[in-house]
Amino acid sequence: MVLMVLLGLLVGIIVLSKLKSSHLARLAPGASYAHAVSNATSAPPARTSLQSTAASSQGDPPQATTSTPSCGGILRGPEGSFSSPNYPAPYPPNILCTWHIQGVQGTVIQLQVETLDIENSISCLYDRLEIYSKQDPASLSDGTSRFCGQEAPATINTNSSWVQVTFVSYGITTASGFTALYRAIAPSEKNCSWGEFLCDGGRCLLPASVCDGLYHCTDRSDESNCSTKHHECGGTLTSLEGQFSSPNHPHQYPNLQLCHWHILVPVGHVIDLQFHNFSLEPQKDCIFDFVEVFDSAGMGRGNVMGRFCGSEIPPVLTSSQHVMTVLFVTDEGMVDDGFYATYRAHNATEKTCSPFEFTCRNGECQALELVCDGWHDCPDGSDEYNCTDIAYPSIESTCEPIAIEMCLDLSYNATSFPNIWLTIADQEGAAEVLQDYQVLEGLACYPYLRALICSLVVPKCTPDGGILQLCRSVCLEAERHCQRSLGLLGIPWPLNCNVLPDSDNPLECFTP
Repeated sequence: MVLMVLLGLLVGIIVLSKLKSSHLARLAPGASYAHAVSNATSAPPARTSLQSTAASSQGDPPQATTSTPSCGGILRGPEGSFSSPNYPAPYPPNILCTWHIQGVQGTVIQLQVETLDIENSISCLYDRLEIYSKQDPASLSDGTSRFCGQEAPATINTNSSWVQVTFVSYGITTASGFTALYRAIAPSEKNCSWGEFLCDGGRCLLPASVCDGLYHCTDRSDESNCSTKHHECGGTLTSLEGQFSSPNHPHQYPNLQLCHWHILVPVGHVIDLQFHNFSLEPQKDCIFDFVEVFDSAGMGRGNVMGRFCGSEIPPVLTSSQHVMTVLFVTDEGMVDDGFYATYRAHNATEKTCSPFEFTCRNGECQALELVCDGWHDCPDGSDEYNCTDIAYPSIESTCEPIAIEMCLDLSYNATSFPNIWLTIADQEGAAEVLQDYQVLEGLACYPYLRALICSLVVPKCTPDGGILQLCRSVCLEAERHCQRSLGLLGIPWPLNCNVLPDSDNPLECFTP
């Protein structure tokens, strides 16, 4: 999710702030395995063996030692192609292949990885494809890109007529490998493949990286004109009846969506929610793409009416009060046709049940034998009111006092977990993320950065045990004050604040 990526960047701010005091020269190799080659102007280091090609860092696995003579070499000419050994059959284990691509002076190398199927690992520590180009002295990057997994990167436009590509494999787990094309082009001919986004005079982004809430381009053009993606999704619905759907429905919804609809009708009414079309990425526990419905204005775990994915249409859901919240989340993987839903509000006292049924306060009907049986069969629990000789477990709010040192003494003092935005299970997990926050206290903008980070990691708890997103104004204020300070650390401002709600409605967002 977008905010999950942001969490990694915020932690990265803390890490880089610590490293700055140790005169950080460059980022650790392999910090990302899906990013474009940095623009570059200085000469690359010589790399003639695996020890020099596999950029070393403490904690890397033991280096492979076998060089395969049937792969690698010097590639000249205006264009060409190359691939992993045995492609499309599995590549062998324990190999090292190095290709030197050399264009004529005055040209730059454009590289396209057409297919990629390499054993996946965190930071691509094991089997990997590495691309070296000239280093940009203005960047913390060392001019290296590292790739693994099954998603081919976007087109790579370098600033050099020389590029080195290295393929490394370890152990016995192998896959089909990769295929790649290269071209020597004039600097003015830099372009991207169909569907990719061009920025910074030559950087290409995959569609999922455009309007995802993060700045991948120095000129920030990847986060401009994103109103369709971010604002035609979710909102507050106040009519007695209405409809809403996933973005682009009945066509496929985009990746990396986070939409929530607040249905708010007059007091004394309840809400019937019905899904008519429903087709989301299937998964047993619905942790990838899902719709989650809450019987409240907030999103506390105690108010969940159901989480749904796959192609089975959810049942009709009836709220116990005059508010209901619907959350729609998608990840960066598979997409589907989404959903279409309608809702209708009716008076909570309407009698629509038969003489042999009990009418809940929200209008729902339950069998008479379920009344006063010790279980809440009505969503509002009204089937267990005015009952005697039945011991009920106490129901307590899921709000809990904030116990994280960095986030004490804010304008709010209670939070609720799990944090559904950043998938943090509890306060212990949040404390681990923020344990080194003291390194940020030296920044002039620390109060604004603290408000932003705490609001995201330790969100405000609503009276019903739910959590709220922070308002856009908090993010914009932090960006205005912190952008320059972070820039001195070589860290661009990471978040597009426009993905956050801009509202004065306290049901939609809050300010710390």
